[in-house]
Amino acid sequence: MAALDEPLKKILGGTTAKVLAEHLDLQTVGDLLHHYPRRYAERGELTRLADLPLDEHVTVVAQVADARVMKFNGGRGQRLEVTLTDGSGRLRLVFFGKGIHKPHKDLLPGRRAMFAGKVSVFNRKLQLAHPEYELLDGDESGADAVNAFAGQLLPIYPACQQMASWKIAKAVDAVLPSAQDAVDPLPEALREGRELVPLTEALLKIHRPATKADIAAARDRLKWDEAFVLQVALARRRLAETQLPAVARSLVTGGILDAFDAKLPFTLTDGQQKVSREIFDDLATEHPMHRLLQGEVGSGKAQPLDALVLTPRGFCPMGEMAVGTEVVVPSGELAVVDGVFPQGEREVWRLVLSDGSAVECDDEHLWIVGARGTDEQVRTTRELRGDLLTADGRPKWSIAAATPVDLEGGEDRPLDPYGVGRALADGSGGRPADRVPSAYRNAPLKDRLAVVQGLMDAGGRPAGGAAVYRSAAAPLAGDLAWLVRSLGGRARLHPVHDGAYDVSVALPAAYPPFRDQLPVPPVTRGDAAGPEDAAGPEDGAGFRRTVRAIEYVGRKPVQCISVRHPCHAYVTDHFTVTHNTMVALRAMLGVVDSGGQAAMLAPTEVLAQQHHRSITEMMGELAEGGMLGGAEKGTKVVLLTGSMGAAARRQALLDLVTGEAGVVVGTHALIEDKVQFHDLGLVVVDEQHRFGVEQRDALRGKGKQPPHLLVMTATPIPRTVAMTVFGDLETSVLDQLPAGRSPIATHVVPAKDKPHFLARAWERVREEVAAGHQGYVVCPRIGDEEEAPKGAKKAAGSKGAAAKESSPEDAEEKRPPLAVLDIAEQLAQGPLDGLRVAVLHGRMAPDDKDDVMRRFAAGELDVLVATTVIEVGVNVPNATAMVIMDADRFGVSQLHQLRGRVGRGTAPGLCLLVSEMPEASPARARLAAVAGTLDGFELSRIDLEQRREGDVLGRAQSGVRSSLRMLAVIDDEEVIAAAREEATALVAADPELTGFPELRIALSALLDEQREQYLDKG
Repeated sequence: MAALDEPLKKILGGTTAKVLAEHLDLQTVGDLLHHYPRRYAERGELTRLADLPLDEHVTVVAQVADARVMKFNGGRGQRLEVTLTDGSGRLRLVFFGKGIHKPHKDLLPGRRAMFAGKVSVFNRKLQLAHPEYELLDGDESGADAVNAFAGQLLPIYPACQQMASWKIAKAVDAVLPSAQDAVDPLPEALREGRELVPLTEALLKIHRPATKADIAAARDRLKWDEAFVLQVALARRRLAETQLPAVARSLVTGGILDAFDAKLPFTLTDGQQKVSREIFDDLATEHPMHRLLQGEVGSGKAQPLDALVLTPRGFCPMGEMAVGTEVVVPSGELAVVDGVFPQGEREVWRLVLSDGSAVECDDEHLWIVGARGTDEQVRTTRELRGDLLTADGRPKWSIAAATPVDLEGGEDRPLDPYGVGRALADGSGGRPADRVPSAYRNAPLKDRLAVVQGLMDAGGRPAGGAAVYRSAAAPLAGDLAWLVRSLGGRARLHPVHDGAYDVSVALPAAYPPFRDQLPVPPVTRGDAAGPEDAAGPEDGAGFRRTVRAIEYVGRKPVQCISVRHPCHAYVTDHFTVTHNTMVALRAMLGVVDSGGQAAMLAPTEVLAQQHHRSITEMMGELAEGGMLGGAEKGTKVVLLTGSMGAAARRQALLDLVTGEAGVVVGTHALIEDKVQFHDLGLVVVDEQHRFGVEQRDALRGKGKQPPHLLVMTATPIPRTVAMTVFGDLETSVLDQLPAGRSPIATHVVPAKDKPHFLARAWERVREEVAAGHQGYVVCPRIGDEEEAPKGAKKAAGSKGAAAKESSPEDAEEKRPPLAVLDIAEQLAQGPLDGLRVAVLHGRMAPDDKDDVMRRFAAGELDVLVATTVIEVGVNVPNATAMVIMDADRFGVSQLHQLRGRVGRGTAPGLCLLVSEMPEASPARARLAAVAGTLDGFELSRIDLEQRREGDVLGRAQSGVRSSLRMLAVIDDEEVIAAAREEATALVAADPELTGFPELRIALSALLDEQREQYLDKG
């Protein structure tokens, strides 16, 4: 092994080794030997250019079609443009200045070469600027190179901008003799039984194959190495768990769990009941449960469907939320919605904040609030209602501002934002002075600030420590307040006359309200705002707002969402920070019924407090066991954190050691030596916050026998990932559709291969309309941009859509995306003639957009032809059909979110994905996969296939480089399952691997201490 541990610097020299280490994380000879080719180019075979990914560094093999030198800048500058072709598409190379001379000499028409560079777009064409290249055949001086390459499979390595693939190949040549020193980890019987080649042979064949059969044999062997070593580690872990004793925790009839179920505000789904049975079956055994729970049980904290949630594109109604929707969390980061839970109709309350804005929610909803002299805490609406004012009658609770973030609604902003603000203020330029266009509201921070400054410079003045905009019409005043709050500021509207308002504005120091006037003095407590809600120096993100009143609204349909982020929070109406989480509790109560105690670990004090409040709110009087007014069958729910006062901490410790507390929620403080349990039976851990081996062992030692373990995650995890990352846990999955949602059927329509399928798609839309429903047609482009190339338009229902282009590379490569305006006209005059068809896109005037959306929602339109503006803007339960044109130009999550616009009522939805890509293309395979499932778990698998498993097992999760270089955890399910079976049998026969020293060495190398801990934390 010494040779494989050798630093690359000693073999390749410092410069090359430094690039490999810094950009590809390759440090040793062994690292480089395990850096396998991504693919292989055959001599004379040209690599497809049709599917090049934008903004990625690629290596292509192609032939020069033409090359020409172009003059620019009045003849003072010149550039070389080279066009490559491979039979599937074309790609342009550009070289500038003095850098054109060598490529102009080398890259003659007909020459073939490998090219490496970053794919960009210029004038709607893909290009590589100043790529590196290596000729594969050609001139007289390259005769030896021609012979060397003749008949060979050329390895294309995962590369980087600083190190092209062929340079990595030369580095591999230098270390390849060291493959002889590789220790073979597979037992000989297994290798022979599976007909796998020896490791040394596999390494030689994977890097320098003579035939495709060599590649296949090498891959088969190397996949087994990775799968088997990993599964041996997991099998040893599972075996160790089964050797431990545990107290069986059987269900008790008529106990606290039954009482809790009887008071739940919602009905458990079949899936939730099934998962509960799996957990309770495990708890009833005499060895520790070790189970992963995917998905969470809704705890009923909700907002009305018309409440707003901040997304990167702007605010979106709560009723439009779907699994996979990206939302903004208070820190400014993006997080994914991983659960949507309709809760029916509920009593709704309105929190009125100190700046006049308001937010609606149900009584159980959670808020992160602070009071003078106290830390932040999580409180329900009900708790705030019962404790709203201080002793002197002033508002007690304040809500922090969200961190200002860039937004992008996708609409063009052709005018200078500052000029837009000035024009709105003074009415110049013919612009109606009543609304800020949505394109300038859902815009980057700098643009939003510029609009505010334009408005304030033209129509505002300083006022004390703040500023005032004088006399704006109500819509404009509201928009200005919206913009100010989006910057972390505070804005209040004061009526003056005839429906006009003055707007008081206060902004954080980083966002001055004026550009042309003297700076506004910093706000101090009491300036303009009222003493209860002015910003303090600690309010870095913006101004706090106090909760002045909580008013009853009435009954409304509501739902709750869970957000995949440690803070479990999101940003709602008027840029208000709110909080929402789901808590699985029934297993804990079942253990309490059996006489044991349950502990839930949280990573921070705020989250521990939130979990504690959630549990006590859900349990009600059942959480007050032994207390006056508590239920007879109740128990005590205790919070234990490091910052608790001495008296509260002493009482909590006493409740734990005596068994008075059946449920405890805490942080790492639970692990301290002083903490003792009466009978710890269950530990619940959130997978997002992995606790170390030592910590878990310390907690395990606090039980009379090892406690049962339940690891929770809301992240959908494909089965193969569960067998690797979480291979030492049994898995339970909550994967049902949210209640009240109709199923959506999704189909791919191959418009070019089968044009009659597209004609049938329009017939289906007509059928849905005839049944009293409505439909959407979605296109990637508006169509009022610069004129498309001649012949680019495609007839929506004609054979023209399937007509062959003049040459293969002129097909999808050159055709611009289908456009709303073109398709709407063709549909109205053709397949959908007689139906009420309208268009909707981001460059329409706001009033026109609102009018179209209102008419569609009211049923006055049959079909809406739109861009992705409907992705977050429309909620029409009567819409049941959607046709997505050029669907291959959208991502998986966007397609899933778009189709979520149909099937929102009682009737089933239909989504048709139209594509002109060939059947064998990756794009079509992706569409077929999306069409195959509505399941978030399966969609996560598709997403992971695109991102590859480096993100699953690499730095993103474990903090170390993935040991899986060849094994694809998504595709290689059979290998993983077989390796799991072999590893389980081997470990059962020889747990310490005494008969397999080579396997022990490989285990140490591939699963070092850091990774072993990562797996152990699963």
